[in-house]
Amino acid sequence: MKYIFLSKEFYNDYKHELYPEIEYKEDRPYVLLLLEIDSLTYAIPFRSHIKHNYAFITNKEKRCGIDYTKSIIITNSKYIVDKVNNRPIIIRKDERQALYGQKYTIIRELKTFIDEYKRAVKNNVNNKTFIFKISTLQYFHKELGL
Repeated sequence: MKYIFLSKEFYNDYKHELYPEIEYKEDRPYVLLLLEIDSLTYAIPFRSHIKHNYAFITNKEKRCGIDYTKSIIITNSKYIVDKVNNRPIIIRKDERQALYGQKYTIIRELKTFIDEYKRAVKNNVNNKTFIFKISTLQYFHKELGL
């Protein structure tokens, strides 16, 4: 697990008008995971006020954590940077502590979400389920083999 930012190139290639569910905040940190699921690299954003259970919660009171529904697939290494405007990534101590040692739990939970998403798309139920409408995976069907 590694903490990253998404580059300006990413935001240029995935413009908000065409990909509205992607989190557009250049200084938003992501957790980068290389999964053995189809050899794809996923980045999961940190978010606050998460209102669903498809997330790894790091602060229950504020519902902060990493949100699986907003995960993106990194299709090019140029999309990964470790600084934005010379500002390094800073993760709050409580969040870092909550994530420490949780890599395999996060991978398992993300894989479960991805499998549910794929099943919903294949069974054509994605349009009926709110959580799948807001998922950023809808922009990565080619990579997911859908």
